[in-house]
Amino acid sequence: MTDVTILVDVQNVYYTARHTFGKSFDYNAFWKQATEGRNVVRAIAYAIDRGDEKQRQFQNILRAIGFEVKLKPFIQRSDGSAKGDWDVGIAIDGIEYGKDSDVLVLVSGDGDFALLANTLREKYQTKVEVYGVEALTAQALIQSADNFFPIDNKLLLI
Repeated sequence: MTDVTILVDVQNVYYTARHTFGKSFDYNAFWKQATEGRNVVRAIAYAIDRGDEKQRQFQNILRAIGFEVKLKPFIQRSDGSAKGDWDVGIAIDGIEYGKDSDVLVLVSGDGDFALLANTLREKYQTKVEVYGVEALTAQALIQSADNFFPIDNKLLLI
């Protein structure tokens, strides 16, 4: 059986799906598609913790599906800008868990992860599958993946 590690950039998929389709990503449909016939080694959803109840409920839904949820505090800077970015954490976990998996599934459109995909493929022979909103997914990331799955109506909540 194929061993798979799944990493989800929650903020990225939330904003790209909302911006492009006005809908939310369907984590249950995604899980079914990404894990079918596979052994899940690790599944991590990376999110920002703003401390609100609706967000906590969403995080509990992710846990019920099978995800480990990693949270980082939302930081509001004095100049009004905000910080809440998991790129380095996702990259480190991607190498850590991806090197021992047959497949790494990454849900993000962030082009910074092209380097992660290339490293896993070249150094560890790990296949990389990327799920992203096509119009907002970096070409470098699409090109660095073995397979790209565009997020469309099949993976969106009605």
